[in-house]
Amino acid sequence: MDIVGNKTLRDMWDELARIYSEKTVLIFEDRNGSISEYTYSQLNEEINKTANLFLDLGIQKDEKVAIQLHNCPEFLMCWFGLAKIGAVLVPLNTHYTQEECGYILKKCDVATVVIEEEFLPIYDRSRPNKDISIKNILLARSEKQIPGTINFKENKGKQPGELKELRPLSSDDVAEILFTSGTTSKPKGVVLTHCNLLYAGIFTSWQGAFRYDDRYLSIEPAFHVDFQLTALMPVLTVGATMIAVEKYSASRFWKQICKYKATITQAMPMMLRTMMLQPQQEWEKDHCIRQFFFFLALTNQEKDAFEERFNVRLFNSYGLTESLVGVIGDFPFGERKWPSIGRPGLSYEAKIVDEEGNEVPPNTIGEICIKGVPGRTIMKEYYKDAEATAKTLKPGGWMHTGDKGYVDESGWFYFVDRKVNMIKRSGENVSATEIENILMCHPKIAEAAVIGVPDPIRDQAVKAFIVFKEGEELSTEEILEYCRGRMAKFKVPSFIEIRTSFPRTCTCKVQKKMLS
Repeated sequence: MDIVGNKTLRDMWDELARIYSEKTVLIFEDRNGSISEYTYSQLNEEINKTANLFLDLGIQKDEKVAIQLHNCPEFLMCWFGLAKIGAVLVPLNTHYTQEECGYILKKCDVATVVIEEEFLPIYDRSRPNKDISIKNILLARSEKQIPGTINFKENKGKQPGELKELRPLSSDDVAEILFTSGTTSKPKGVVLTHCNLLYAGIFTSWQGAFRYDDRYLSIEPAFHVDFQLTALMPVLTVGATMIAVEKYSASRFWKQICKYKATITQAMPMMLRTMMLQPQQEWEKDHCIRQFFFFLALTNQEKDAFEERFNVRLFNSYGLTESLVGVIGDFPFGERKWPSIGRPGLSYEAKIVDEEGNEVPPNTIGEICIKGVPGRTIMKEYYKDAEATAKTLKPGGWMHTGDKGYVDESGWFYFVDRKVNMIKRSGENVSATEIENILMCHPKIAEAAVIGVPDPIRDQAVKAFIVFKEGEELSTEEILEYCRGRMAKFKVPSFIEIRTSFPRTCTCKVQKKMLS
């Protein structure tokens, strides 16, 4: 049964504004601590004004418009304003260089961008860049009148609060092209429909047992799938309240959780680790969190220590941009089986296959595959990349994730590693994440990143990059001796490099393509 039908994001907002008119939908705290709030009816009106501004600029149905903004209400206004007129959002990572932006803008034929002043040099028309040819530059979050730009706030303010044109829309229309982080290669554009976004909200609100009175606090970037589909869309699905923070601060995050009486939040490993480094406070357990979504690898030691200190229970799940949500995860109630990533959720199927695509027996490591409906419950396709789409989406709705895992006899799934983190050594598959977790259990090691490097004899050699805790140090031999006692010989790193920090993506993932 298709539970979305032909509903669109425009239909959703019309309904939300009518049903939850005076309820607070958004609380936003900027990096300076200033707070702004919007009710459902107020935000819908701002979205309509933004849509009308885009109409006046001549934005056509299916036209791609790029948004390069930090977390802010304007991001939501643009996102849903474009959706209401059938245009397509292309979010740009706020850390992207001119070259990286140019690649996406050219691929999507973008002629209009909405940006903040700090990003203006990327779009400077006086600087030659064959990839960037922009007609309209809308300057958001600024009172300035800068030549060559259109002030977003001023021009939006001139628009009526009712939508001026109701274009024909379908739930199958493309709403967004969300580019993957590209930690190892050029990012691919994941095409998401109106139905995709609406279904993500329905699924995650079921998965986390969301309620009307929930308050979801997120510091994930608004241009990222975790903010959009794991946080905001389920909040809107149940008429709850979103608390968006512009920038993550390890020293402020838990204070914000308590200050805003948040009931749901989400985090990545880096956040948990930096929070654990903060001085312990008496009030830390005096919070309202009942659901704490967590993604990616964490050691048992780290998990137990975090849960004990903050009196929370981590909700584990597995997903990727292409799957929209944490399709395999813990269920809202009942048994959890850490370190299992859970079981397939509402409407999804999952299996483990070998390199020929054959399903493997329980407890056998293989590729994680997910079954859904393209354009409905999983991505529609990769934008302008038929080869990558065919490699990932197979007949029957099976999506090959490229990630390694296994399933036990009881149907619980376990994540081993991203395919890009698997190292081939002398015929053995070595998980970089496994080695990283072992290294980070050392009391003097703060972070570790492991990659495979060419080895003329054994395919690849294991190389580990180490960041020590402040004031600590180890010799290479001490690190290797620690490894030898805790892992098979073929997993022990052949090379050790000491670093003070790692290059990272916007979501704090280590950019391994920049390590060598």
